[in-house]
Amino acid sequence: MANTTLLAILKVLLIVISTVWVSLWLLKPTQLWTKKWKVAEESASGTIFGYYGLNFVVYTFPIIAICIIGLLFLDLKGGYQRSRSTRSPSIFFSNPRMVNNLLGILSSTEILVVFLFMIFLGWTYYSRISNDLKKLMPDKSLKLNLWQLKYLRIATRFGLLAEACLALLLLPILRGLSVFRILGIQFEASVKYHTWVGTAMIFFATIHGASTYLVWGVSHHIQHEIWKWQKKGRIYLAGEIALIAGLVIWVTSLPQIRRRKFEIFYYTHHLYSVLLVFFLFHAGDRHFYTVFSGVFLFSLDKLLRIVQSSPKTCIVSARIFPSKAVELILPKDSRMKYMPTSVIFLKIPAISHLQWHSFSIISSSRADQHIISVIIKCEGWWTSSLYDLMHAQLDKDADKMKGIPVAIEGPYGPASLDFLKYDSLLMVAGGSGITPFLSILAEIDSTTSKTRFPSRIQLVYVIKKAQDFCLLHSISHMLLSKSTEKCHLKLKLFVTQETQAGVGIRELLNEFFKVKSLQLNTGCPSYVVYGPESSSWMATIVGFCSIFFLSFLILFNHTIIPSEKRSRLSKEKTPSWVVDLVLIAAFVLALACSTLMAIILRWRRVKKGITPTPQKEIKPLDLSSAETTNVLDEHEVHNGGRPNFKDIFDKFKSENCGPNIGVLVCGPESMKESVASACQWESECFKLCAKRTEPCFTFHSLNFTL
Repeated sequence: MANTTLLAILKVLLIVISTVWVSLWLLKPTQLWTKKWKVAEESASGTIFGYYGLNFVVYTFPIIAICIIGLLFLDLKGGYQRSRSTRSPSIFFSNPRMVNNLLGILSSTEILVVFLFMIFLGWTYYSRISNDLKKLMPDKSLKLNLWQLKYLRIATRFGLLAEACLALLLLPILRGLSVFRILGIQFEASVKYHTWVGTAMIFFATIHGASTYLVWGVSHHIQHEIWKWQKKGRIYLAGEIALIAGLVIWVTSLPQIRRRKFEIFYYTHHLYSVLLVFFLFHAGDRHFYTVFSGVFLFSLDKLLRIVQSSPKTCIVSARIFPSKAVELILPKDSRMKYMPTSVIFLKIPAISHLQWHSFSIISSSRADQHIISVIIKCEGWWTSSLYDLMHAQLDKDADKMKGIPVAIEGPYGPASLDFLKYDSLLMVAGGSGITPFLSILAEIDSTTSKTRFPSRIQLVYVIKKAQDFCLLHSISHMLLSKSTEKCHLKLKLFVTQETQAGVGIRELLNEFFKVKSLQLNTGCPSYVVYGPESSSWMATIVGFCSIFFLSFLILFNHTIIPSEKRSRLSKEKTPSWVVDLVLIAAFVLALACSTLMAIILRWRRVKKGITPTPQKEIKPLDLSSAETTNVLDEHEVHNGGRPNFKDIFDKFKSENCGPNIGVLVCGPESMKESVASACQWESECFKLCAKRTEPCFTFHSLNFTL
């Protein structure tokens, strides 16, 4: 009862703070807010708090507070969410409303939020520009006539729109400190919001910069203005550097480059630090506080992840599949629990000291208390190097095998088992997109029959070649088992690039025997994977980091900047870059103190030693029994064609699957869009005349890697 009350209080606090923060952004461009804010800053300047403390508390801290309260909320909520409603009203907002090749799959909620954000940008721009044009006077210093000055104002205000986008840019890519987890949105799903906001930011910033260049060119001031590093006000050169860094990041993030040359995308993305620092120099500290919450949480999140990934562990064993895929088995602490569909990030120094790659976990923390497993399909340079590294170990004697160190970050996953609320599940996977579903099935298989799970599960697996079927080896016993009280599992396999007649599930099961097992030397640093700190400890670290930052900021402003220059009006006597450096110094020291706290917490948990865990061997399959034959006959194999999802949905509806059906899809974007279109077409939830007894399909898109 006490926990329920506390959860309700935290939820109310989240709603109130979020409402205040949104209201703040709506009021910010108005004249009323501008006048009141000037008075508030002047009043704060006479206190120890200063105008800088006021800016931090009002503009920056609300998002930090949401993060702290959200982490406490998630930690208190904890455990598995076991609610099983027959029809949830949220499905109207989670199901696809728009399926587009350019924008992808959009739900009603996403369309609504994007629409409201566009209205907000329009409101911000209109409020600012209408006030500017009312009091416009010719600028004699730049020798601009009235139309040139109007155009310069228009260009300048586009910079405010870029600033609004920058305030949200880093929030979707937080991992341990993710605010999106409060809404049930995981990191791998929220990355697309980062892409949308980043594209909008670069668009507005480019208009801002290019239009300013145009006015300078027309007025013949471009040679003089372009290299200016002003003592006060906007530093033009800093803005140019920030824009160039942003453009380089955006261009190398395009799918054509990111998919073919991932290393270029990965390394150029680290220019974000250049973009942020020079944006601070360009816009000044008062504008920077409006975007500082994302920078604050992202920087702290990144440092905490670095601490969490130390010390390194080593690969206990591996399996090499004929489809050029590798399964890595890693040691973990028995107390570390994670949800199905969770993701971990791997760094293998033997391949690259800098690159991290994300992969879905295929094991269950219930069944495998001492190990954690991932399957990696080898396609790019990094994954191919891993395959070669593992394959080279096969030819070595046991005493000559070297331990392979690996750094682990995560796991990151959902706060609850969302698929429990459905009566039946339709899971659609393409290629290595099968990995999240393997963890779901492993969780179901390892749970006692008292737990309620979907009664029927149909797995539609689309592969190019028959040898890819071996990725299902971890659930081979489930494919051969008859229906139990837990669930009824049926497989529909589609082999798209092979047309051999008479090849059925019985013949494909022989692919499992082509898998090669490898037991590696654990002579490398013998530490297990402990996972991230608890959400309450993370919230504590964020809170202390905020206190450290504000304390250092006040200290430096009272010791470095002369007292007569601390007020908002008189601080212009001090070069603006000095005030910016004070902010950076306070932030760096706050991060250092918080990182030290995280290191102490980390090493209190870490204990040397790996519990010996023999690799699970693939048991011989008994295909001769009558019971097994009957089970195999239920599964379907289709060669030489792609699935017709409309037919699959129609047949699944007719199999007495219950009124609430969850549709999970993971694989290529084209396949996701096809499933989303079929789900949108078939779901009776979108038909006003639908009977409540008709099956309702609820769509969920999963990502197995980034």
